[in-house]
Amino acid sequence: MKRFFANAALTFFALALALGAGEFAVRLLYKDSTVLFPRYHTDYQYGRYLIRGIRPNSEFWMTSVDGSWRFTTNSRGFRNTQDFSYEKTPNTSRVLSLGDSHTQGYEVRQDFTYSAVLERYLATHKGGKAEVINTGVSGFSTAEALVLLENEGFKYRPDAVVLGFFANDFEDNLKAGLFGLDDQNRLVERSFEHIPGVRLQNLIYGLPPVRWLGENSYFYSLLFNRVWDFFKARLASLAARETAKSEPGATATSPGPEYAVPTQSTFTPYQIALAAALIERMHKFCVDKGIRFFVVDIPMGAGRYRYKTSMPPELVARLVAARIEHIESRQLLGDLDGTVETNVPHGHNHISEFTHTMIGIEVGKRLMTGASAR
Repeated sequence: MKRFFANAALTFFALALALGAGEFAVRLLYKDSTVLFPRYHTDYQYGRYLIRGIRPNSEFWMTSVDGSWRFTTNSRGFRNTQDFSYEKTPNTSRVLSLGDSHTQGYEVRQDFTYSAVLERYLATHKGGKAEVINTGVSGFSTAEALVLLENEGFKYRPDAVVLGFFANDFEDNLKAGLFGLDDQNRLVERSFEHIPGVRLQNLIYGLPPVRWLGENSYFYSLLFNRVWDFFKARLASLAARETAKSEPGATATSPGPEYAVPTQSTFTPYQIALAAALIERMHKFCVDKGIRFFVVDIPMGAGRYRYKTSMPPELVARLVAARIEHIESRQLLGDLDGTVETNVPHGHNHISEFTHTMIGIEVGKRLMTGASAR
């Protein structure tokens, strides 16, 4: 028995030494390029659908060379410090924000997401109480946003819904596999579950030591990110191949892992048509319930002070034809291209606090003017 404990202690010491050496090496060589972005996904049942969201009642940190950011989620996993009842109080303006990690606010302080800016803008300029529910989830597709809206989001009785659309949505809609287009380009249901990596995260994030490693260890984060990217790439390849076999106009081009930088510079007609059909269904759903609906073009970083649109002309044309209110990045940022950091320069290049502020103010201005969907 004494020998057993001695060997166990020696093994533990050797393992700790190896991990320490690995941590030292990664910090020395890869610290500036490694992000500590634990995703904290879990599963949520919305009607018939099982999709991912952020762990409820959580507080955690994300870190890259650009800084550290604290995240707080409410009892529904939304990046808000307060809970919201389905019934809203009188004289309250309520907005529902839908989108991916840009909407959730990766690489941005919680009070500077465009949802938080919009809430302050409405409270200041419209009067009364304002509530903006930030339901953004990292990796979310337009398809998942649609599921959340139709099965949960509308229950909060929002006056308006804001969809943050980013170029990766074209790819992520295929990965999700929840919806597709039939041979007449009509939107059809394909699946009722999309929880990639969630079962593993439910396991590992239930362990406090693993949670600590995810927020503090560069060695652990480098290994986790590499494994995560591998399986995301494999999922993307499978989704692309299945789409190529079953959908007219699709190709087998494989989209990459879920980054804040699109892995394709051009998109297939099928990808654009699917995204448009999803947005059109969201718009119709909102109009039928008297909810105003906006789509915001989340700009892509194209250099330290450069940006470009996430919406190709074909998608914009569909939005215009359907009379869907949308804010294009060129409308939003205009001639600021080449002068400001619209996206965080390192990490995963999410939109900066400056861009969040511009979005929040512009949406607020539009909500103060113009006809509603009623």
